[in-house]
Amino acid sequence: MQAITNIEVMNGYNVKNIVTTCPHSYNTIKNEYKELGGNYEVKHHTELIAELINDKKIIIKNKLAGKKVTYHDPCYLGRGNNIYDIPRDVIKSLGVELLEMKRSKRKSFCCGAGGAQMFKESENGSQEININRTEEALELKPDIIATGCPFCNTMMTDGVKNVNEGASEVLDIAELIAENI
Repeated sequence: MQAITNIEVMNGYNVKNIVTTCPHSYNTIKNEYKELGGNYEVKHHTELIAELINDKKIIIKNKLAGKKVTYHDPCYLGRGNNIYDIPRDVIKSLGVELLEMKRSKRKSFCCGAGGAQMFKESENGSQEININRTEEALELKPDIIATGCPFCNTMMTDGVKNVNEGASEVLDIAELIAENI
């Protein structure tokens, strides 16, 4: 019912293009709204940023040259929609060293937010999902853990605070670009 209401409002305003910062919204609007009458050109913000860089509408100043960055693949952007290279290309445009975690791209590991771990109490188990993923990222000793999802950003930030506060900064790709233009 909420999707139908959203579609009616957007169609009422003749919306044609949508940019999302959230891979979950990206997946839903791009892939699920169509069958309900919502036909839109949907882009994740990393896709738009890449286009703007390629079209020379964003000029990168490489203030981060020499920094080490690892990228956490959001589940709904990567495995859900096969977008792996575009976020990495944007990161590489910053002149940084891109470090890949053992589990990346199609074999990436969820931060836990997609499974609603950030909204509920811990379940029985030996380790929180975001702690496991954060430890994997921190093994690479990155200066920055880059994300492309606000939920992943929260989970990885909380993970760094719990594992080794201050060991790495967690930033969305859009924040990296904003700091370097």
